[in-house]
Amino acid sequence: MRTITTSGAENISIGELSRHTGVNIETIRYYERIKMLPPPPRTANGRRVYGSAEKRTLAFIRRSRELGFALEEIRALLNLGGPERASCADVHKIASVHLANVRSKLADLVKLETILAETVARCSDGATPDCPVLDILDAGRQG
Repeated sequence: MRTITTSGAENISIGELSRHTGVNIETIRYYERIKMLPPPPRTANGRRVYGSAEKRTLAFIRRSRELGFALEEIRALLNLGGPERASCADVHKIASVHLANVRSKLADLVKLETILAETVARCSDGATPDCPVLDILDAGRQG
């Protein structure tokens, strides 16, 4: 375990890191366990301390998750050098696969929107016991 002494604004606690990045403390610890974040140095009393590099990496992970990247995709991006040194060609490969997945999900959502709109339009507003929405959700339902 690396032991350091705190000596400035660069050494922030896990709680401060959480507040700065919007990532839950338990999620930060999880990212450390799965090696998305390196183990942090600790003070003489064992307190984890983080700096600007960890803050930037965690913000990168958070934003990547918000955009739907899987943890393994983010890990690959981090292994390429993360937010600082990744080659555009290597990132292009990962982003292209992700883009194809996003487009597939969008197509599925458009289909879902059409089906739901048509089904909701057929709803009887409770006037009859039959419900087209429940019918499409429960194929075994007897209408």
